[in-house]
Amino acid sequence: MHILLTGGSGFIGSNLIQDPKFDRCEFTVLTRDRSKFPYSNPRCHLVERLAEIPKDQHFDAVINLAGAQIVGKRWSVTRKQEIMNSRIELTQNLVSWMKEQDVSPQILLSGSAIGYYGDTEDRTIDETDGAGRGFGAELCVAWEAEALKAQAFGTRVCLLRTGLVFEKNGGMLKQMTLPFRLCLGSQIGNGRQWMSWIHLEDHIAIIFHLLNRAESSGAYNLVSPDPVNNRTFTKTLAKSLNRVSLFTAPAFVIKLALGEAASLLLGGQKVLPKRVEQEGFVFKHDRLQEALAKIFGA
Repeated sequence: MHILLTGGSGFIGSNLIQDPKFDRCEFTVLTRDRSKFPYSNPRCHLVERLAEIPKDQHFDAVINLAGAQIVGKRWSVTRKQEIMNSRIELTQNLVSWMKEQDVSPQILLSGSAIGYYGDTEDRTIDETDGAGRGFGAELCVAWEAEALKAQAFGTRVCLLRTGLVFEKNGGMLKQMTLPFRLCLGSQIGNGRQWMSWIHLEDHIAIIFHLLNRAESSGAYNLVSPDPVNNRTFTKTLAKSLNRVSLFTAPAFVIKLALGEAASLLLGGQKVLPKRVEQEGFVFKHDRLQEALAKIFGA
């Protein structure tokens, strides 16, 4: 199988390429800068523009994981536009390019996020629920709409509504590990906000499942069946590192630091992976305590 991949130098994409399930796949990776690609792989061919791909090159699938980082910076008008463009314009360009091919890819797996649902408070959400409010929800709605346009020329589309992806060497946990090891890890605000998470291994396995199941299409929540609130997560992470968590990061401090972007930390989603479980997918890491123990070797 030949796959066109965006976001191949990112946390999820780089691990997907190296995952044994994809050993028989060949990748063409669309990257902004070849020199910054993190490793060499004989199964990867790097291009910086879609126009570099030969006209007679056929792809079985497109996996679209690219996007500017949404967490960690204030959402100025300029920053919001950068976040939108990195997802929506790229997806528009991909779908337009796919449409022009003599043989369209059979499937487009396109990134999205559980931010689609907005802040759900204590409500339990699955794929039957509609979009919420706020910048994150608006972003996901527009992002998904561009991907779904590929259905018009016969390509199967799966939308990957991803939660917090956990692994030691990347993503959120990589940033949090040192403070927690120093006993400086803290609960965020009142700790009641829900965190829907997934182990990286299960995230990649779901992508592989959707890629190879011809009946799969539409939106999927890529989260474990075990959402937890921030208070529980904080205590569980500290315990996994044989540490204690003694502090709380006040909500007003986070709002002062991040402005509107503070909603990513102070709000949350209690989301379940209903559709993929209905299709028979079995999670390898379905409980937070066990997943963190595996990650940190506890």
